[in-house]
Amino acid sequence: MKNKRQNKIMEIIATQDIETQEELITKLRQAGFEVTQATISRDIRELKLSKVMSDSGDYKYVPPKSGMHDGHYVYSKALTGSMKSVEYAVNNIVIKTYPGMANAVAAGIDSLHEPDILGCVAGDDTIILVAHSEDSAANICKRLRKIAGE
Repeated sequence: MKNKRQNKIMEIIATQDIETQEELITKLRQAGFEVTQATISRDIRELKLSKVMSDSGDYKYVPPKSGMHDGHYVYSKALTGSMKSVEYAVNNIVIKTYPGMANAVAAGIDSLHEPDILGCVAGDDTIILVAHSEDSAANICKRLRKIAGE
């Protein structure tokens, strides 16, 4: 069943611009697959799908390209597919994710080795990131929103 579902995912993203996990869940359910968000999230990770900007300016899931490092996919996929919102106050940034995805997103952020980030702590669906200054927080927030497609 997993192989059939993952093959269907690849077929769907090859023929349609799918921007969110919710859209993918809807398409899979229409094709007869009863899936949850957690299952889709695992499938996206296993298939190493990432998001890119489509011709229309929206984002869409695409299969991995050869020659890129797996770490790039994990980072890209975790950030683009899992962040729901990014807000800051003073030098703190709060990132809301889908349930269970905060650790993956935090690991992706940590892998950036951004000098203005002092550190981040992840729960189940929330990350608190501490920046050096309010200006740093504003810049980091802006970049994360762009990566997340907000």
